[in-house]
Amino acid sequence: MKTSVMKAIALILSADAELIDILGVTAEMSIQSSVFALLLGLPIGIWLGACRFPGRNVLLVANRTLQGMPPVVCGLLFYMLFSGVGPFRHLKLLFTVDIMILAQVVLITPIVVGTMETYVSGVAPAVRETAKGLRLGGLKTFCLLCNECVYQIISAYLLAFARSIAEVGAVSMVGGAIAWKTNVMTTAIMQYTNRGNFTLGIALGMILLTVSLVVNILISLLQRRLSR
Repeated sequence: MKTSVMKAIALILSADAELIDILGVTAEMSIQSSVFALLLGLPIGIWLGACRFPGRNVLLVANRTLQGMPPVVCGLLFYMLFSGVGPFRHLKLLFTVDIMILAQVVLITPIVVGTMETYVSGVAPAVRETAKGLRLGGLKTFCLLCNECVYQIISAYLLAFARSIAEVGAVSMVGGAIAWKTNVMTTAIMQYTNRGNFTLGIALGMILLTVSLVVNILISLLQRRLSR
């Protein structure tokens, strides 16, 4: 075990080409999917948190259900849609990074929506009163809410990024974990461990744990800032 860890550290320090490629694909998938999820989920979450309308509770229940969607179910859905017999087969996205990003967006957008809705529902009444007093329109009220939720928005993005970088079920199904193409850290760890290549698996695990630690520290600091 000690020897494998030392070899893993040496592999990281040597900037192994395969390791760098896996990290690059992981970064591309995680950053893009979390940014798209934030852009989609932010306005929906603020809308659900700030507004009261018929059917709102139904949408909240639907979003909570999507938050708990098993990744393999999402992967199966995209596989069926984009496979050789699916309606979107002509796009030829299966086993590409693009479809991995799409699957991740579907998985993590509900997390952003839920996080923002919970926070905004607590601050929206005061913001609405301020906006009413200043006679602000809908767009300016939305911007005011965003300004009040800056730290929560950052926290929501970090949560989305953490979920994206740790995902394995959906991305392995639609991406195929193809070496030098769609292999990300989680699928590579599983793949190389099954092959008995513990050195690369441990190296990727150490990097993944470090990234997760940094993200969780940032989230904790933001939550502490919000609680003041």
